[in-house]
Amino acid sequence: MQILLAEDDDGVAAALVEVLYDHGHDTRRVRYGRDVLTYHRSADLLLLDLGLPDVDGLQVLRGLRAVSDLSVVVLTARGDERSVVRGLRLGADDYVVKPVRLTELLARIEAVTRRGAARGAPAVRTVRAGDVEVDLGARRVRVAGAEVELTTKEFDVLAVLAARAGDAVSREQVLDEVWGDTHRAVSRSLDVHLTQLRAKLGRPEVLATIRGFGYRFGG
Repeated sequence: MQILLAEDDDGVAAALVEVLYDHGHDTRRVRYGRDVLTYHRSADLLLLDLGLPDVDGLQVLRGLRAVSDLSVVVLTARGDERSVVRGLRLGADDYVVKPVRLTELLARIEAVTRRGAARGAPAVRTVRAGDVEVDLGARRVRVAGAEVELTTKEFDVLAVLAARAGDAVSREQVLDEVWGDTHRAVSRSLDVHLTQLRAKLGRPEVLATIRGFGYRFGG
């Protein structure tokens, strides 16, 4: 896999490049945020530090999401809740706080890659609940006929529930299908994405919470 690493610390970058190479990944390391938009087209995944010398990493993420759905794992020392929430809302597929064990980072990369491959698999149906329409194949959502823009992860969460419309889906199942093996470390991410989904859809009743169990799409 081709990985683009945006990291300004030479020591951290060298260690990551070596570990990623040992696990079969070719890595291009860049120091500046502006270089992400230059080289992202040749990458399969971006590892993004937020403390870059020229521009804040969250701004880089915002700019990238305007032009690409490249898988992004934020890897940063910035672990405050506000930064985590902003990173996820701007479209990061995962958010990892340094220091992180390299085995865990590799597992997270694999999980994000697996989710991306699943997104590319064809789906064959459109699901409706009231005036909310979810096209699982085209990855498009409409409310009252108007298209709603979702981040990659927001749609992934919605798709897990919409594919089982009317059925109760456990929280653990949603976490497992969207985040895979790393789901126990990113449980809060699901809450963030559900809040954003409800706000964007404007139909909170469509995504019902089943207390103590999970969620249900539709009736």
